[in-house]
Amino acid sequence: MNPNRPCPCGLGEPFADCCGPLHAGDRQAATAEQLMRSRYAAFAVGDVAYLLKTWHPSTRPAELDLDPEQRWVGLDILGRTGGGPFDSEATVHFRAHYRLRGQSGALTENSRFRRTGKTWFYVDGDHD
Repeated sequence: MNPNRPCPCGLGEPFADCCGPLHAGDRQAATAEQLMRSRYAAFAVGDVAYLLKTWHPSTRPAELDLDPEQRWVGLDILGRTGGGPFDSEATVHFRAHYRLRGQSGALTENSRFRRTGKTWFYVDGDHD
């Protein structure tokens, strides 16, 4: 991904200033929503290593295969609970828009996150 292009997470910042440093391991997500946005960006740019690294060890799959034809094209945050610097658990409700084989679609999920030390992890989610 061109680091000067807008980050796929939807905040409008260049990727190099937004989710890029999280993907590179230069810093950690400060909130559960920031982690969720960075994971969405990882799906959009195909960064499987980041997705696995940020998945909680108790629910992390051994491997993850992304469909190279699926293009993630937009993210809406619908709600959240917890997830701040003093919380240990959080949820982020979101809708992720995609294009696959010429068709538009959306995935709506209420994701659960857990913080261990200073690190937020994705645990799992329920799809609407």
